[in-house]
Amino acid sequence: MKSPRRSANGGTQVILRHWRDAVPKDRLAHLVKDATRALVRALQMRLAEHAVSFGHWTFLRILWEHDGLTQRELSEEAGVMEPTTFSALKAMEKLGYVTRRQMPDNRKNVYISLTAKGQSLKGKLVPLAEEVNRVAVRGVRTADLAATRGALLAIIENLARDELEPASRHRRIPSTRELARRVADAFKGKRSGRALRPGR
Repeated sequence: MKSPRRSANGGTQVILRHWRDAVPKDRLAHLVKDATRALVRALQMRLAEHAVSFGHWTFLRILWEHDGLTQRELSEEAGVMEPTTFSALKAMEKLGYVTRRQMPDNRKNVYISLTAKGQSLKGKLVPLAEEVNRVAVRGVRTADLAATRGALLAIIENLARDELEPASRHRRIPSTRELARRVADAFKGKRSGRALRPGR
């Protein structure tokens, strides 16, 4: 089979060749991840034409639907750590997309609101995401698309149930700082030849 043409910087063509030639039966998780990478890449290229980063798009998309969330709520909705959200919002504030404010009676919470400029981006950027979706499913039969949606929703539901299982209750996603410490501890343990206790 002829390999797909490789673009100047690889990208989606490399992913495609990997799946067709190298590991056509690799794990589903890898396939979903690479499909997501391809979708994100296609959107990033379009957003770049409007000088909007994909990270900012992620927060704008949430705020267009739920303006006025706290910084913590926005982090949870986006599925990213609060320091990442804080950095992105500071940049978005400088660009004039959002405002950050605290209430006089509650200095702990920081509320994020769209400016008129941030709100106006919706009309320019949402059509780009819709275009990416149209391109992605071009040539895919309606029945296959419906089956794919059903399968992916079932996967999400199964994994959500798994999180609630007794065996999973002690598991959590560590902060970036904690994870870095664990990696450093594991590296030190490997160098000294000693085994680390689980969870350290």
